[in-house]
Amino acid sequence: MRLLGVDFTSAPTKRKPIVAAWGTPAGSVVRLDTLQPCTGFPAFEAVLRTPGPWVAGFDFPFGLPRELVEHLGWPTQWPALIAHYAALERDAIRDTFAAFCDARPAGGKFAHRATDGPAGSSPSMKWVNPPVAFMLHAGAPRLIDAGLELPGLHAGDAQRVGLEAYPGLLAREFLGTRSYKNDERAKQTPERLIARKDLVDALEQGRSRLGLRLKLSHAQREALVDDASGDLLDAVLCLLQAGWAAQQGAPRYGLPEAVDPLEGWIVAAPIEAKPVKAPARKTAATAPAR
Repeated sequence: MRLLGVDFTSAPTKRKPIVAAWGTPAGSVVRLDTLQPCTGFPAFEAVLRTPGPWVAGFDFPFGLPRELVEHLGWPTQWPALIAHYAALERDAIRDTFAAFCDARPAGGKFAHRATDGPAGSSPSMKWVNPPVAFMLHAGAPRLIDAGLELPGLHAGDAQRVGLEAYPGLLAREFLGTRSYKNDERAKQTPERLIARKDLVDALEQGRSRLGLRLKLSHAQREALVDDASGDLLDAVLCLLQAGWAAQQGAPRYGLPEAVDPLEGWIVAAPIEAKPVKAPARKTAATAPAR
């Protein structure tokens, strides 16, 4: 069994690649094996077709809020919804979602999935800061095309299992609201560097509620700390969430039994609900962000 954590972008480039972190579990330890940059979608698609068995955590939303889907009259079966969504142009997605929000009162502009409260995530229909709606648009159809098993959503190759992950869910356990990354050079501060060091230390010591300890080489540790964008570290956080899911095993991989089969669920998010609000995690200035 191998593990995979993926920090995703809807527009991969050499400067801002998709990052795939491969690892190996051994009891309560997850060893980081390789960090693989994918500078374009063909490289990412090749990763998805890597023979299993493996369990992966992907840092992009797998679904849209049911409230939004039903309001728009879109398909309410997940595969059909993703096919419909993939056929839309990004401008059409943005305009449709903006019109939905404009018609709603202040403080309740966005629709939320059930997982947003427990995970502390902002809505998957958000098209800015960063554009997770476009990440869903670029990511989910590729998982289907590659034939992955997506528990609770779509049947596929049981040797290649894909789950929605969110690195901020794990990072928040150790850092609270401290920021550990930023793509803007001017905002890559000493405070964020210290936060990355603290986060890596905590992961190596196995202090998270997941009960897993990260095993790194010296060079890997330096790479995670030195990457001010946080992309490498986010891929590793997703790797650990995949490790926890693998421990829970098939068929649910730790997902709650009552997951909405249209919306999906962020792996390892607490089952108990919390008030849904629009957190700052999606802005560049805060620590936990997709």
